[in-house]
Order: sequence, then C-alpha cells, then structure tokens
Amino acid sequence: MFILYLYACNFSSIQYSFLVTYLKISIGIFLALAASRFIPHPPNFTSLLALSFYVPAILGVRFLPVIVISFFITDLIIGFHSVALFTWGSVILIGLLSKFFTSNVTTRISGSLIGASLFFLITNFGVWSLGSFGYTLDGLILCFTLAIPFYGYTIISTIIFSSIIEAFIQKKYYLKELLTKNI
Repeated sequence: MFILYLYACNFSSIQYSFLVTYLKISIGIFLALAASRFIPHPPNFTSLLALSFYVPAILGVRFLPVIVISFFITDLIIGFHSVALFTWGSVILIGLLSKFFTSNVTTRISGSLIGASLFFLITNFGVWSLGSFGYTLDGLILCFTLAIPFYGYTIISTIIFSSIIEAFIQKKYYLKELLTKNI
C-alpha cells in the first residue's frame, strides 16, 4: 500500500533517496536507544538524554519523532509506567531546545546537561503530581530529595554519552577538514 502511495506521488529519486536515508538513520537511532535501555545498567544511566539532545541538535528536529517513537516501542517491551507522559514530554522539550545550543562543544555539552536537569525536574514533578508523596510542599521536597541519587546517574551518563557523541562529531569535522586541505 505504501509503495503504491509513493508511486502515485511520483517521488523523484532524490525524494526516495531522502526517505531511505531517513529510514536508515531512524533505525540507527532506535538501535542505539534500545541497546542503552535493554542492556543492564544502573537506574537512569542510559544514552536517552544525550540522544534526545544531540539527534535534533545535529540531525535536525525532523528526527525528534523517531526518538519518541523509539522510546514508546522500548516502553512497550519494558513496560509502561505512570510517569511515561512526563518522560516523553521532557524528551520532546529537550529536543526542541537543543537547537539553541549548537554553536560549539561547550554549548552542546552545557545544553545536554541542562536537558538532563529539565528531565529531572519534569519527571520528578510528574512523580509528585501522582500523589505518592502527598500534595504538600514537604511532599514535593521529599520527592525531589529522594530522586537525587537518580539525578547523579543521569548527569554522569549524560556527560559520558555526550562526550562519546562529541568525539564522533569532532572526528567527522577533522576528517572533512583534512580531505578539503588535500584536494
């Protein structure tokens, strides 16, 4: 059915090539995110937040739905939780804000850490809003206090995965510069 639609739309080879490239990159994003979530790890120690920041920052916001869909698919396997909408919402917000932190390595790493902090604030507010800690200021403070160890794992994993992504980015720019000088 989809192939008939593509044929009816009379897609050119450029559009087809773009679609194939988008699909390949999307599969790569899904595999990176799924591997990070399925391989045993400490709580909140995944590549999710680094990918949520870097994919839209480097590849464009058009890949943000791929991250959310990948997260949804892995949640289907792992199991949904009551804070899923807050988690997905924070991933979307991080991806949308990433475009403001693309100028250099320092701003990108800072942006990814700001994203990790937003994730901490949004998801733990979501936990508190479900009433587990009571709807009081003391309950809100307790909720955030108990989440601090998870935040530590989040920050450490974001720094590690952001550094790995930055190494690939720098390698790409270095190779590109090297090739242009030799031509």
